[in-house]
Amino acid sequence: MGGINIMELDDRDIIICRCEDGTLADVKDAIHRLGLRSVEEIKRVKRFGMGHCQGKTCGKIIAQIISQELGIPYEDIKPATPRQPAKNIRLDKFANYNGGKNED
Repeated sequence: MGGINIMELDDRDIIICRCEDGTLADVKDAIHRLGLRSVEEIKRVKRFGMGHCQGKTCGKIIAQIISQELGIPYEDIKPATPRQPAKNIRLDKFANYNGGKNED
Protein backbone atom coordinates (compact mmCIF):
# COMPACT_ATOMS: atom_id res chain seq x y z
CA MET A 1 0.00 0.00 0.00
CA GLY A 2 1.56 3.32 -1.09
CA GLY A 3 1.32 6.59 0.72
CA ILE A 4 3.17 9.14 2.75
CA ASN A 5 5.20 8.16 5.77
CA ILE A 6 4.54 11.06 8.13
CA MET A 7 7.80 10.34 9.96
CA GLU A 8 9.63 11.35 6.76
CA LEU A 9 7.85 14.69 6.31
CA ASP A 10 9.85 17.88 6.56
CA ASP A 11 8.96 20.08 9.56
CA ARG A 12 7.89 22.78 7.07
CA ASP A 13 5.21 20.43 5.71
CA ILE A 14 3.57 19.66 9.06
CA ILE A 15 0.82 22.17 9.81
CA ILE A 16 0.36 22.85 13.53
CA CYS A 17 -1.95 25.89 13.35
CA ARG A 18 -4.42 25.56 10.50
CA CYS A 19 -5.96 28.99 11.07
CA GLU A 20 -2.64 30.83 10.70
CA ASP A 21 -0.84 28.25 8.48
CA GLY A 22 1.80 27.68 11.15
CA THR A 23 4.16 24.75 10.74
CA LEU A 24 6.22 22.58 13.06
CA ALA A 25 9.28 24.36 11.67
CA ASP A 26 7.79 27.71 12.75
CA VAL A 27 7.22 26.46 16.30
CA LYS A 28 10.74 25.00 16.55
CA ASP A 29 12.17 28.27 15.19
CA ALA A 30 10.26 30.21 17.85
CA ILE A 31 11.66 27.95 20.56
CA HIS A 32 15.28 27.59 19.44
CA ARG A 33 16.10 30.75 17.47
CA LEU A 34 13.82 33.26 19.19
CA GLY A 35 14.07 31.71 22.65
CA LEU A 36 10.33 31.60 23.29
CA ARG A 37 9.36 29.32 26.17
CA SER A 38 5.57 29.39 26.46
CA VAL A 39 2.43 28.94 24.41
CA GLU A 40 1.55 32.58 25.20
CA GLU A 41 4.89 33.86 23.86
CA ILE A 42 4.56 31.83 20.67
CA LYS A 43 0.98 33.07 20.28
CA ARG A 44 2.07 36.72 20.56
CA VAL A 45 5.04 36.45 18.21
CA LYS A 46 3.87 33.88 15.64
CA ARG A 47 0.08 34.50 15.92
CA PHE A 48 -0.65 30.81 16.47
CA GLY A 49 -3.87 30.50 18.43
CA MET A 50 -5.19 33.84 17.20
CA GLY A 51 -7.24 32.51 14.30
CA HIS A 52 -10.81 31.33 14.11
CA CYS A 53 -10.43 28.49 16.64
CA GLN A 54 -8.60 30.70 19.19
CA GLY A 55 -6.04 27.97 19.89
CA LYS A 56 -8.49 25.18 20.60
CA THR A 57 -6.82 23.09 17.92
CA CYS A 58 -3.16 24.08 18.11
CA GLY A 59 -2.67 25.19 21.73
CA LYS A 60 -2.16 21.72 23.21
CA ILE A 61 -0.02 20.65 20.26
CA ILE A 62 2.26 23.67 20.75
CA ALA A 63 2.50 22.89 24.47
CA GLN A 64 3.50 19.32 23.62
CA ILE A 65 6.19 20.53 21.19
CA ILE A 66 7.58 22.91 23.84
CA SER A 67 7.62 20.02 26.31
CA GLN A 68 9.51 17.75 23.91
CA GLU A 69 11.96 20.36 22.65
CA LEU A 70 12.88 21.80 26.06
CA GLY A 71 12.41 18.77 28.29
CA ILE A 72 9.77 20.52 30.40
CA PRO A 73 6.95 18.35 31.78
CA TYR A 74 3.78 18.93 29.75
CA GLU A 75 1.80 19.56 32.94
CA ASP A 76 4.06 22.54 33.77
CA ILE A 77 3.29 24.37 30.52
CA LYS A 78 0.46 26.88 30.91
CA PRO A 79 -2.04 27.44 28.10
CA ALA A 80 -2.24 30.80 26.36
CA THR A 81 -4.57 33.40 27.82
CA PRO A 82 -7.88 33.24 25.96
CA ARG A 83 -9.10 36.51 24.47
CA GLN A 84 -12.11 37.25 22.34
CA PRO A 85 -11.35 38.12 18.72
CA ALA A 86 -11.31 41.83 17.97
CA LYS A 87 -14.28 43.29 16.15
CA ASN A 88 -14.11 46.15 13.67
CA ILE A 89 -15.76 49.35 14.91
CA ARG A 90 -16.50 52.26 12.64
CA LEU A 91 -14.65 55.48 13.51
CA ASP A 92 -17.86 57.53 13.54
CA LYS A 93 -18.95 55.51 16.58
CA PHE A 94 -15.94 56.89 18.47
CA ALA A 95 -16.45 60.42 17.15
CA ASN A 96 -19.99 60.49 18.56
CA TYR A 97 -19.10 58.85 21.89
CA ASN A 98 -19.58 61.15 24.90
CA GLY A 99 -17.98 58.94 27.54
CA GLY A 100 -21.31 57.57 28.74
CA LYS A 101 -22.43 60.98 30.06
CA ASN A 102 -25.92 62.30 29.58
CA GLU A 103 -26.19 65.49 27.61
CA ASP A 104 -28.56 67.66 29.69
